[in-house]
Amino acid sequence: MQAIIISGMAVSGKTTIADIVAKKLGMTRLDGGDVLKEIAVKNGYKALGSGWWESEEGFRFLKARQEDFRFDKEADKIMVQRVTEGDVVVTSWTAPWLTMAGFRVWLDGTVEERADRLAGRDNINMTEALRLIGIRDLENKSLYKRMYNIKLDSDKSPFNLVIEIDSLKPERIAELILEKYK
Repeated sequence: MQAIIISGMAVSGKTTIADIVAKKLGMTRLDGGDVLKEIAVKNGYKALGSGWWESEEGFRFLKARQEDFRFDKEADKIMVQRVTEGDVVVTSWTAPWLTMAGFRVWLDGTVEERADRLAGRDNINMTEALRLIGIRDLENKSLYKRMYNIKLDSDKSPFNLVIEIDSLKPERIAELILEKYK
């Protein structure tokens, strides 16, 4: 089986959707964020929990990644290799631009929807969630533009499927992916 790559901006539901799709297809799931967290741990960071990316230390690692692309390049190499091997559902911000292998999906959600998800997940208020999403979006767009000239969130050309997620439940999003994948 070929791979499925699920992309989208921060807190768009990539991991949740990838879990559902992988389970339904009997595939393994590999999360790009988890690969980067493993690299962070190897480099002395305490990368724990689902909200780590929005933590002070998560932002510190993001700044380090802005200055030294080797962290992301190492993660991207792992992700592209797994996509090439197939039989995996991958969440990755960069793989759709780095390989033509796999079925590539973009989850398109408004900042407000993603902030609402973050507020619920991390039990924070909406103002703080919007602030954190804004920082992550800005920093990640800048990082991948400088690293690969990727126009994250505006260039949807590598994708086989773009799904507007704001009014959809994760199960429905997974169904749409499976319908188009088959």
